[in-house]
Amino acid sequence: MLAYTYIEKGKFELLEKPKPVLIDDRDAIVKVTLASICTSDLHIKHDSVPRAVPGITVGHEMVGVVEQVGPKVTTVKPGDRVTVNVETFCGECFFCRHGWVNNCTDPNGGWALGCRIDGGQAEYVRVPYADQGLDKIPDPVTDRQALLVGDVLATGYWAAQISEIKSEDTVLIIGAGPTGLCTLQCVRLMNPKRIIVCDIDESRLAFVSSHYPEVLTTAPDNIHDFVKANSDHGGADVVLEAAGTETTFRTAWECARPNAVVTVVALYDGPQILPLPDMYGKNLTFKTGGVDGCNCKETLRLIAEGKIDTTPLITHTYQLKDIAEAYEIFENKRDGVIKIAVEC
Repeated sequence: MLAYTYIEKGKFELLEKPKPVLIDDRDAIVKVTLASICTSDLHIKHDSVPRAVPGITVGHEMVGVVEQVGPKVTTVKPGDRVTVNVETFCGECFFCRHGWVNNCTDPNGGWALGCRIDGGQAEYVRVPYADQGLDKIPDPVTDRQALLVGDVLATGYWAAQISEIKSEDTVLIIGAGPTGLCTLQCVRLMNPKRIIVCDIDESRLAFVSSHYPEVLTTAPDNIHDFVKANSDHGGADVVLEAAGTETTFRTAWECARPNAVVTVVALYDGPQILPLPDMYGKNLTFKTGGVDGCNCKETLRLIAEGKIDTTPLITHTYQLKDIAEAYEIFENKRDGVIKIAVEC
């Protein structure tokens, strides 16, 4: 089968590899129908993910059809259309029982697919702990509608959940890329008083204004004044940082009012500085870490009910044989790209 593979720093290649087989009784083999390209894949390419293993098939956001299951798999069967969770989790350890599945203690717990074990930018993928890692797609929901459920939509839903958003809040989202836009959809479900989205890309701000006209938008150059002018207490009550650049971490806490919640959704290329003397007295609560992606059934239900629609975010579609071209478009943010679907 064809599989897009991490060779070494700066180099991916489309290779012919053996089709995966069941290794554990709790595994499933999924024939991938759609995969996507994620910024985290670029982090692997640029050697910003130390745990990533050269030789693995990349890709951790995909949907497909179950082809084979191990004897201990009970929730899915061959022929089921499924989303694949970005995280591998056993469902039984201390962290899984508390819903902190990103910290599953299994050797392959957390983000494994497309990082430490073969992922889904390929024709087939083996999914460990299939009862936890796969969710059946409701009949009314298309593969395209479900594509982002296992990763960026799971991230947005998790981020909104942990941010303690209340009806009287002003919520600032920094970054209008795929993760930021999924976060925006999930924040909107909580009906805060106002939402502000900041991005450096004018086309992405135009996208937000077109699809979510009630949401305020601003560029970074005047974000501090804009947030103060459009909030009730001198800053945002909740800030969600989904951009992950050198300046956005500082922007996030600077735009927060005292005693606000700052949720870091982004994955950074390098360390960030926490200047405690500068922020002394703001009494901020920071929430950080990898997504606990254990609410995929809920987001699939919301999609089926028409309350979430991520399909406008999928701006480009490529065949697997053309995935190198798709990466070039995505990495350089050409042609108004937000998210790319890869037909496998």
